[in-house]
Parts: sequence; structure tokens; C-alpha cells
Amino acid sequence: MNKYIIISLFLILSAFAQQSQKPYVLLVSFDGFRWDYPSRGITPTLNKIAAEGVSALSLRPIFPSKTFPNHYTIVTGMTAEKHGLMANSFENPFTGEKYRLGDTNAVRSGKWYWGEAIWETLEKNNITTASYFWPGSEVREEGRHPSYFMQYEHEKPYIERINRVFEWLSLPFEKRPKFITLYFDRTDTKGHGFGPNSAEVNLSIRELDSLLGIIVAKRDESSLKDSLNIIVVSDHGMAETSPDRVYNVESLLPGIKCKFIDSGPVMLIAAEETEIPSIMEKLSAPGLPFCAYKREDIPDYLRIKNHPYLRDILIIADMGWSLVSEATKNYSYVVRRGGNHGYENFHADMHGIFFAQGPSFRNGFKSGTLSNLDIYPLLCKIYGVEPSPKAEGKLEQIVYILK
Repeated sequence: MNKYIIISLFLILSAFAQQSQKPYVLLVSFDGFRWDYPSRGITPTLNKIAAEGVSALSLRPIFPSKTFPNHYTIVTGMTAEKHGLMANSFENPFTGEKYRLGDTNAVRSGKWYWGEAIWETLEKNNITTASYFWPGSEVREEGRHPSYFMQYEHEKPYIERINRVFEWLSLPFEKRPKFITLYFDRTDTKGHGFGPNSAEVNLSIRELDSLLGIIVAKRDESSLKDSLNIIVVSDHGMAETSPDRVYNVESLLPGIKCKFIDSGPVMLIAAEETEIPSIMEKLSAPGLPFCAYKREDIPDYLRIKNHPYLRDILIIADMGWSLVSEATKNYSYVVRRGGNHGYENFHADMHGIFFAQGPSFRNGFKSGTLSNLDIYPLLCKIYGVEPSPKAEGKLEQIVYILK
């Protein structure tokens, strides 16, 4: 046989062998699953994963502790001021264009996403990826989405999502994704509607844990039992809200011309420069249930002040309070009794969960609080690829959970 053919065959077989040794990761998100929900005694599957793998005391989100910013942080290792998604909905003040999670065109436009998601990093390294829902996974630009992805359908039955994931994992090896994301909203939806301490939330906790049990059983019945890592995270926690803890910020500023942006735990104000001192004087009065900052005075630990789309003043409500303006004071989703998130990320009630089990992870290991910024470099380590230079997460703060 020609020696060049032998060498070529050897290189092909070597490459195939390297790929066959790559681990698999299924990254599962339970939206709004607060850090302490597993302590309620209704999560046997999470308890099993903790016993056989890794569990963290909590998972600290970035600020703001909102869904889209934090899901994108998990897959990019970047803060909101660097990866672009500063809220679930926001405006580019220079162009007037708006990003809104319900706007399909905006959600799929790459101009809003400034990070490099893990599926981009892996695909660059010839590792096939898939996503059954995740913020950023539907970006239409070529090279910026997984090989396989689903466009978001809120009402898509959960069992169909799980079945599709395992259909992907049953594809021929050369087509099979090695990294997959999977998303469930139930605890967030019920948390908003009824509050984190409600019977409805407890039912949603049981439901998601049961679904996780199905995932684990399907994994263990498949040929990937010894090679598929399962990581379970949540983007943020949930705090109790009440109609008794609603503050109309606009009522403090009669006669002052300014624009109130957003409502709930966080509000922005856009104003003429000459008006800002007067506004800040009124917003800094003692006894108010919020903190207000001029843009340049926003604490560095929030890691948001350098976002180019931020406005003149940032207001953050005290835990459990809701901020409104005249235009939003009757919005039911803001002023009702229930739950919300978006508050400062160091509040425990804003923390989520981190559980992991599989061949890459230590057995029966409990860690303290982890930062969701560090999950991206952890995933890169598992796959043996170089992280994006844009990433801010630090591998050394999380690598100890690996074998």
C-alpha cells in the first residue's frame, strides 16, 4: 500500500478516535429555580445527582438578575455590559431600535449579541452542538447558532423537548451533537404568578424534578450512560412581591421632564443633563425603598455601568419592592402579589442552582456558591478547547468540581 495512503488513513483514524473521546454535555436550565428549592424535600432526582456528582450551595447570577442576560452569561462567560443583553427588553438610544424577548426579529438578530456562545466556540473546533431553546441560540447569522436548534415555542410540551434531545443523541456518530442545551420555564412562570412560597411553585418544582428523572433514566438506558454529563442550572431566583410594596418614582419628580424606562426591580431614567442634580436630590431622600445612581456612580461590582445603552440614572428597588411610573402603575405583572427577580445579584433570593453529574465531574462533592460567569470556561475545559478571549469568567474559580 502506498505510504501516503497509509499516513492519510492513520490521520483520519486518529481524528476519529479523538472525536470519539470527546465527552457529551446536556446543559439543562430550570428558569427561576431558586437556590433553596431543593431543600424542600420534593426533589429526589436532584438529590440523587448531588449524591453521585456535584452540587453547589447556590449559583450567583450577574446583574440584572433577569432571564435573557443570565442565560447568555452562562453560555458566554461575560457580564451584561460586555455581552450586550442588559435586560430582557431595552433600547439602543442612538438608533431607537428595541430588543424585546417577544420580538422574534430582534431575538434572532446577531447585532444584539456581542459574546461568543459556547456553541460557537465548539463548532469552530469541529464539535457539533444543538439547542432545544436558549437565548441566543436562534441568531440567524451563519456560524453563530448550533448545528441543530429549535425556534422558541413557549407551549411546546416538555416531554417532546426531552424526546428530541435523545433523538439527536441517537444520530449516527458523525452527525450527533456533543453539546446540547435544554430549557424549561415552569418554576419561573409559577413564581411570577403565585410567589416562590406558593403551592403552585412546589408543584412546578416536583414537575421539573420528575422530568429530570426521565432525562437521567433515558441517559442510563442509552449507550451514552458513561459518557453524557448532565448539568442543571437556573438563571436566577425569585423574591416575594406585593401590591403593598410598589413605589411610583414619577410621583417624586413633578414638573421635571424626563423619561422613565422599564418597571419592576429596576428602572432607568433619561434626562437632560441640567435636570440630573435635581432628580438625584429627590431620589436620594432617606427612607425610600430603592437606591438611585448617576451612571458614573454605579458601583463597579454591578458590572453594568459601561454598557453603551445605559441611561443617565439607574434605580434598583429594595428586595421585594416594585418600581413604577404613571404609565406602568396599573400593569398587573408589576403590582400583583406574586414574585419577581432582577434585584442586586448578591441577594440570596436571586441565586439559582448548580448540579452536575457524569464522567467529567467529582462524586458526591459539595461546593460553596459558584458564579455563572465561570460555567463557560468550565465547558471549554471539559472539551479541551480554548475559551474566547472575550470571556470574563475564571476557570480557576470552578475547575475544582471536575475530576
